Amino acid sequence: MQGKWIEIKVITSSEALEPVAGIFYGMDCKGVAIEDPQDILDREQGPLTWDFADINILEYGAEAAVIKAYFSEDEKIEDIVSNIKSKLEDIKTEGIDIGEGRVLYALVKEEDWANNWKKYYKPTNIGKSIVIKPIWEEYSASESEKVVELDPGMAFGTGTHETTKMCIEALENTVKENSVIYDIGTGSGILAIVAAELGAKEVLGVDLDPVAVDSAIENVKYNNLDNIRIIQGNLVDVVEGQADIVVANIIAEIICVLVDDVKKVLKPGGTFISSGIIHERREMVTNKLINSGFEVVKTDKDGEWNCITAILK
Repeated sequence: MQGKWIEIKVITSSEALEPVAGIFYGMDCKGVAIEDPQDILDREQGPLTWDFADINILEYGAEAAVIKAYFSEDEKIEDIVSNIKSKLEDIKTEGIDIGEGRVLYALVKEEDWANNWKKYYKPTNIGKSIVIKPIWEEYSASESEKVVELDPGMAFGTGTHETTKMCIEALENTVKENSVIYDIGTGSGILAIVAAELGAKEVLGVDLDPVAVDSAIENVKYNNLDNIRIIQGNLVDVVEGQADIVVANIIAEIICVLVDDVKKVLKPGGTFISSGIIHERREMVTNKLINSGFEVVKTDKDGEWNCITAILK
């Protein structure tokens, strides 16, 4: 895809990242970028943890988080902005601090948003053995490391966000040699690829966004894996059979909607790993899982985010 896009930017807070991102995920946007200053508070791990948040601190202040979404230049932008502002007011009424809550938009060249950020994206070590490596970077791996080659492009999922890191760590503790895994909202395909690198027998990545599907397919090719399928559509509409593990790194509200569908495609005793859940939504997701016949066996926390591992009874 070439040309120009409309970039809509919401200046918000780390607390409001999930519900504000949910606004965009419910729209026909072509890509979402989340820039959270919390991502760089821990400098002990060195520059490999740096990302867009460095730019945000300089431009918007240390407390500001930014969510950007990209729309076709043919869209009626005034209507979209008005809709976003209305939904931001709805979030405020729920008692969530949305920070500045400012909405900005501009016409940008695709190369300006799809490529310029790459200089801030470096190889990242996650968990016990996984290294997420941008395809344009050099990296010398040790014998114990499993390197995932990635070009996220316009799809969500670089491995730098807490939600993705926790999912990877949960997969490390869960994947077995004969595991069949479904990755819902696969985005760049990062979790599907990690699952395959960890030894899963078969992996399926599903996403509604055709841009994400194209990105994931390309990333699978970069890693020379033949046990991953990437398909577009709704989970229960496009999936046949049952998985040992289902992973979904989305947002809490969508996870709650998906829980009953996950039950249909998960083997009894299977594991559901869900992330993208802020602290204020953790109890909501936990209650939904328990009421739907799951046992919550572990909740991991990182910054404002939670990753819940549950077993289907």
